[in-house]
Amino acid sequence: GRGSLPGRGVRRGGFSLLLLNLEEYYFEQHRANHILHKGSHHERKIRGSLKICSKSVIFEPDAISQPIIKIPLRDCITIGKHGENGASRHFTKAKSGGISLIFSQVYFIKEHNVVAPYKIERGKMEYVFELDVPGKVEDVVETLLQLHRASYLDKLGDQTAMITAILQSRLARTSFDKNRFQNISERLHMECKAEMVTPLVTNPGHVCITDTNLYFQPLNGYPKPVVQITLQDVRRIYKRRHGLMPLGLEVFCTEDDLCSDIYLKFYEPQDRDDLYFYIATYLEHHVAEHTAESYMLQWQRGHLSNYQYLLHLNNLADRSCNDLSQYPVFPWIIHDYSSSELDLSNPGTFRDLSKPVGALNKERLERLLTRYQEMPEPKFMYGSHYSSPGYVLFYLVRIAPEYMLCLQNGRFDNADRMFNSIAETWKNCLDGTTDFKELIPEFYGDDVSFLVNSLKLDLGKRQGGQMVDDVELPPWASGPEDFLQKSKDALESNYVSEHLHEWIDLIFGYKQKGSDAVGAHNVFHPLTYEGGVDLNSIQDPDEKVAMLTQILEFGQTPKQLFVTPHPRRITPKFKSLSQTSSHNASMADSPGEESFEDLTEESKTLAWNNITKLQLHEQYKIHKEAVTGITVSRNGSSVFTTSQDSTLKMFSKESKMLQRSISFSNMALSSCLLLPGDATVISSSWDNNVYFYSIAFGRRQDTLMGHDDAVSKICWHDNRLYSASWDSTVKVWSGVPAEMPGTKRHHFDLLAELEHDVSVDTISLNAASTLLVSGTKEGTVNIWDLTTATLMHEISCHSGIVCDAAFSPDSRHVLSTGADGCLNVIDVQTGMLISSMTSDEPQRCFVWDGNSVLSGSQSGELLIWDLLGAKISERIQGHTGAVTCIWMNEQCSSIITGGEDRQIIFWKLQY
Repeated sequence: GRGSLPGRGVRRGGFSLLLLNLEEYYFEQHRANHILHKGSHHERKIRGSLKICSKSVIFEPDAISQPIIKIPLRDCITIGKHGENGASRHFTKAKSGGISLIFSQVYFIKEHNVVAPYKIERGKMEYVFELDVPGKVEDVVETLLQLHRASYLDKLGDQTAMITAILQSRLARTSFDKNRFQNISERLHMECKAEMVTPLVTNPGHVCITDTNLYFQPLNGYPKPVVQITLQDVRRIYKRRHGLMPLGLEVFCTEDDLCSDIYLKFYEPQDRDDLYFYIATYLEHHVAEHTAESYMLQWQRGHLSNYQYLLHLNNLADRSCNDLSQYPVFPWIIHDYSSSELDLSNPGTFRDLSKPVGALNKERLERLLTRYQEMPEPKFMYGSHYSSPGYVLFYLVRIAPEYMLCLQNGRFDNADRMFNSIAETWKNCLDGTTDFKELIPEFYGDDVSFLVNSLKLDLGKRQGGQMVDDVELPPWASGPEDFLQKSKDALESNYVSEHLHEWIDLIFGYKQKGSDAVGAHNVFHPLTYEGGVDLNSIQDPDEKVAMLTQILEFGQTPKQLFVTPHPRRITPKFKSLSQTSSHNASMADSPGEESFEDLTEESKTLAWNNITKLQLHEQYKIHKEAVTGITVSRNGSSVFTTSQDSTLKMFSKESKMLQRSISFSNMALSSCLLLPGDATVISSSWDNNVYFYSIAFGRRQDTLMGHDDAVSKICWHDNRLYSASWDSTVKVWSGVPAEMPGTKRHHFDLLAELEHDVSVDTISLNAASTLLVSGTKEGTVNIWDLTTATLMHEISCHSGIVCDAAFSPDSRHVLSTGADGCLNVIDVQTGMLISSMTSDEPQRCFVWDGNSVLSGSQSGELLIWDLLGAKISERIQGHTGAVTCIWMNEQCSSIITGGEDRQIIFWKLQY
């Protein structure tokens, strides 16, 4: 990935926008000579360019040994054409292009091209600059006088308003230069005014978007005449809040980089939204949309590293490397900066991720809480934030010295307050009365330059007399590369994978606000929260500017991405291969050692990897109405089906013949299953009963009259029967049905009754039968704990009936489909809806492996969904009416579907 701060660490000569004050604009430049000792025999000229900025005049000499000169307009006494005030002008025959500035203070910057604190010279002085094009002198003097007047206004708000007016009139007089298009056939879609944002700096100009490119043309032609981005390269775009206003747009041409390709700030929210919509529509045809939920699912299932996931969450929460007041936040992970070896298998090595930095030290927290209790409203626990522009530059001063000088008016921080040592900084975050800062992504990246003073900056002397140089590393790191590698290993360690969700709850999640924040000791100053202050309600422009500046310098809390507890990552419980001895490893690889379970697992993986290659093998019309249930004997030879035509049928796969047809009443049957041993089939019926049919004896063996309305679905596990009904209950029964016919009528015990508000249409068990999911007529999905027969979660996530619901093989997620065409993934532990996809029609039934879904559609097609990519990856033609039921064997190698077209279809996997 690219380094974080754009253009940082580059020892390029001269001028950069960082030499401007905060909120200052650079308007134009003119080739010129700086005339020293004008008129005397010592007169000499220095070639360079004169830059007109909204609050200063800057002269950049061509020779990089010469310092850059910056004259604040506020310190100017007079500005005019040279020689206007003296008699000398009558004698100059040639029209001279001289501009004279008389001022009381000047800054010298980057002398000998070394980044260092600015030098200031005070006292009344005159400088003369001669423009190469004398005809421009009038205009330049006019502009300077206008800006000079602005700088003298007492109120900051009035200054800002006047400069904005000057800027807007300049933008209005210019427009995007169409000669800059890449291609003559390009079609212009929209053009508007905007500013390009980099850290601490915004640069005004014109934005233009065509059918193939996005362009930005800076008003001042700096750093280049036009910035161009090919739409085809764009991977992600984000709307941004900039200065608390919904005006930002950030464009990335990469998946995982920290830095974007361009960040634009518009003057009107409508312009921003129009451009966003245009690019988003373009992307829709090329790139899958990513939400916090889709990233969460990928992370949970191990498809994203902890680092990548945190980067994506930061991006979604408005954090950007181009905005130091909203820079990406990463957690302190390691607690131990004193040992000579870092032990990642010891939980004591790690920081407690369930607490904010301010709550890690108990004594300090108690002092803060006492103060909090005595405080009038609005109360807060911490007087400073965990992320602010000052903190970011504290960490990055060695590679971004010019940013710090810009932020601190040309000075570095006091040498003892610099980022001198990792251990010292951590200690300060634990003990300091006002230091609660987290880290930045650089601590887990690849670029060591922020830890090393390779620019040989003079950052001052510490009290002990030593110079500030490289950052002092903990004893367990052999050098900066090793430090970053071990930090990365720690971030990706099992401990962090198991606890990272706790930190996400604090920074991006439900513990960010409200009573949960108070309970977690996570309450910051009200100004740091989105919506904490309404700038538009502040009438006084001065107060508004002051308030905005305060908020931006203070630090901002990320946008809240989750309002319920964040699920934890699924971490494999077994040790990795590297930890087992080579002897064991070779044993596992030898043939014949593989257990049947391993083969089943392999078969499943292979089947699901090739699921898109599903092919229709044979089809048989065996019922007179829709097929409602399918179950198959263990050896695969006998297929049992139920139908709305009220019959249970037995079909032989070998002879392809219908062998039996059984009817229990004249009402529809809704589902069927085979008991272990393959001797008994159970069917549920709309006549409120469940029927047990003995295959060996060819007759009904038992009837369970368990409900007051139609039984919609049944499940069986470990001698327990689970029945769902339109009478709004799910009942759990114990009992083994009579194996022998005749006298022994079976007695069923009702073990539990799970009550719902409305009729239950579908149920399913997890692999261990400890959990049950039920779906109702009104679109609710309920997750029940069967060990205690209690409701864990009730999620209203469908409009209309829930068609089908099932647990993932690892019981972490539930998938549900509904009449509304939605496919919803729910996290079992938290009950959170973590992803939702839609199709044009209801998916009536499905099977899934946790990552991919094979669903039977209302249209008769089979759809294959890639949950992580959030897309339909294949549609396969099958039934002529809705697919109503689907069966898959344990190895996932054999699939049978039933439909409203009264057919059963056998499918085969080709691989």
